[in-house]
Amino acid sequence: MGNDQTKIVRHIAGLTLIEVVVTVAILGVLVSAVLPLAEVAVKRTREMELRRGLRTLRMAIDEYKQDFDRAVEGNHILPEAEETGYPPSLDELVEGKDWGGLYAFPRKYLRHLPADPFDDGRGWGLRGYRDAPDSTIWDGKDIYDVYSQSDQTALDGTQYSSW
Repeated sequence: MGNDQTKIVRHIAGLTLIEVVVTVAILGVLVSAVLPLAEVAVKRTREMELRRGLRTLRMAIDEYKQDFDRAVEGNHILPEAEETGYPPSLDELVEGKDWGGLYAFPRKYLRHLPADPFDDGRGWGLRGYRDAPDSTIWDGKDIYDVYSQSDQTALDGTQYSSW
């Protein structure tokens, strides 16, 4: 066997420039199609967190008011003349309230205050019992309702502040 009969064929493996450009273009199209969907999914998740936080806070406020009414009816506490029975601050929902023996311990309504996922540093908006339903100014006496102070628009076209 001579060298003539033994031929070694070497094949260099690799991609051509055209193949690389086509691959990068296809990946770019896929990323540009997926990115908006990912942004919507993130916003939808934050909206669910906002709804959950509002529901949690509103339920805690309602439970606080119900306990106030029970404590008054059972003569455990004597309300002041202008007292509505709603909490004076959100912190009281976490710290708890002693209802004059209605419970054997101070009743706590929340483990922690839920955060507004669209908060830009202003915190929850508060409305008192005497405030108008769409008021953005809190009278500072009690908390009847909470709302998001975000100026952003939801996926359904409503303002988060109207939830």
